[in-house]
Amino acid sequence: MSDGPMSDRGMTDGGSGDGEPGGRRMGGGTGGRGTAGDRLKDPSPRRSLALFRAFLREQEDPDACYALLARDAADQVEAYGGPVAGRVVVDVGGGNGHFTEEFRRRGADAFLFEPDVRELAGKPPGGTVVADGYLLPLCDGAADVTFSSNVLEHVADPQTFLSELARVTRPGGLIYVSFTNWLSPWGGHEWAPWHYLGAERARARYRRRTGRPAKHTLGENLFPVHIGTTLRQVRGRADVRIVSARSRYWPFLTETVVKVPGLREFATWNLLLILRRCPE
Repeated sequence: MSDGPMSDRGMTDGGSGDGEPGGRRMGGGTGGRGTAGDRLKDPSPRRSLALFRAFLREQEDPDACYALLARDAADQVEAYGGPVAGRVVVDVGGGNGHFTEEFRRRGADAFLFEPDVRELAGKPPGGTVVADGYLLPLCDGAADVTFSSNVLEHVADPQTFLSELARVTRPGGLIYVSFTNWLSPWGGHEWAPWHYLGAERARARYRRRTGRPAKHTLGENLFPVHIGTTLRQVRGRADVRIVSARSRYWPFLTETVVKVPGLREFATWNLLLILRRCPE
C-alpha cells in the first residue's frame, strides 16, 4: 500500500515466553530459501546495508528488492514464532504477493488478502482474495500467524484494523505489524522528506520534480500514525500483548530507540510490533 524507501508497498534482541526463540539470526526457519552462510543476522549493519541497497534499486529491479524484503520479514516471523511450515499465515495488504509467496516457499498455508486490485500487479498468488482489512472473510482464530507489512499508515482507523487482525488470529498466535510512522524521514513516502514542510507543499514539489501526481494524499490513503500513540493504544488492549516493539530496519539498539519519547518518532524509521494473541 505504500511506495518509497523502507516501505515495502512503496530491527529486539532476545525472546520472551510463549516459546519465542531467543536468537535473532535471519533465515532461522527450516523451510527458508537461504543457507546458513548467506543468512543475515538481525540486527546487524550488514543486514541493514543490504536492505537499504535493495531499496535504492527498487525502481529498476522491484522483484529483487521485494523478494529480499519478503525473506527478511519471513525470517523475523520465524525468529519470534518458530518455523511457519504447516501453519496458516494470513497476509493482509501484501500487495502483489511477495510475502505470501515466501511463506509458501517455507511450507506455510499462506493466503493474501488485498483490498486494492491495482496492487495485484502481474500474477498474484493463487487463492488471493480481494478484501477489506477492516472486515476479513475469515472465521475467528483462523490464522496461526497474521502478517501486515506497512499497511497501518494507510488505514483511517488503525485500532479497528488491529482488532480485525487479532480476531482472525488464534489464541496464542502471532501478529506481525510494521508501519512507517509519520515523523520518520520516510513518513511522506514518495514525497519524503519534504513532508516535514507540510503535506501539500511536499506533494506539489513531487509533481514539479517528476511531472506526475503523487500516489498518496494525506487523509485519503496516507495517515499520520505516531509511535507513542500506537504503543499506548496497543498496551491498553485486552486481546493482544506486545512481545516486541522495535525498529524494523535499524542495525543496533532496535528496542532501545523505541523507548525514548520524542526521539523515537524521528529515529525509529519503521516500527515493528510483534504481538501475541491473548486467550479468550
